[in-house]
Amino acid sequence: MRLLLVEDHVPLADELMAGLIRAGYAVDWLTDGRDALYQGQTEPYDLIILDLGLPGLPGIDVLKQWRTQGLSTPVLILTARSSWSERIEGLKAGADDYVTKPFHPEELQLRVQALLRRSHGQSNQPLLQSAGLHLDEARQCVINEGAEIQLTAAEFRLLRYFMLHPQQILSKSHLAEHLYDGETERDSNVLEVHVNHLRRKLGRAVIETRRGQGYIFGAVPQ
Repeated sequence: MRLLLVEDHVPLADELMAGLIRAGYAVDWLTDGRDALYQGQTEPYDLIILDLGLPGLPGIDVLKQWRTQGLSTPVLILTARSSWSERIEGLKAGADDYVTKPFHPEELQLRVQALLRRSHGQSNQPLLQSAGLHLDEARQCVINEGAEIQLTAAEFRLLRYFMLHPQQILSKSHLAEHLYDGETERDSNVLEVHVNHLRRKLGRAVIETRRGQGYIFGAVPQ
């Protein structure tokens, strides 16, 4: 899943990015509200973490413009603990959730996880479930028919995206856009390798290739 972090406090941003990357997310980081306004509209993010106190353009104005222009990406706002009015204003402007500073990075990660699941119609159970598989996001492994199967970091990121988008045709370019940050070279051949690794671990039927279109996870047998 590809996230945009908009936070101008560098030490906090560094800490959050490190934790989110360890949790298997691809993260782009911006510090200016004007840059965030443009990039949020033009890049296919799965979720945006937005600080409200930004230089260039206040976060609340960025959020209002995104929503006015039809951007439906889930937005998690970061607010000051003492400012209840800021939290209310953010929610009225279209935020999906908020975290008040100071906070523990794990709290942010759990809220991100819950928002992503909710935005894809998944219940917020301890394990992500789809097509008979149970994905443990904390331990980055998958349980299939009672057996625990270890995953590499790349396999985990790919499988999580598939499980949040079951029975949808996903092209290689679409997957690359959502699995890598803006600085990473995107290679469709590498994606194909990871798909084949998942098939060997989980069974070939779990990921179907649609020639000329891409892949479909958990396809209903015809």
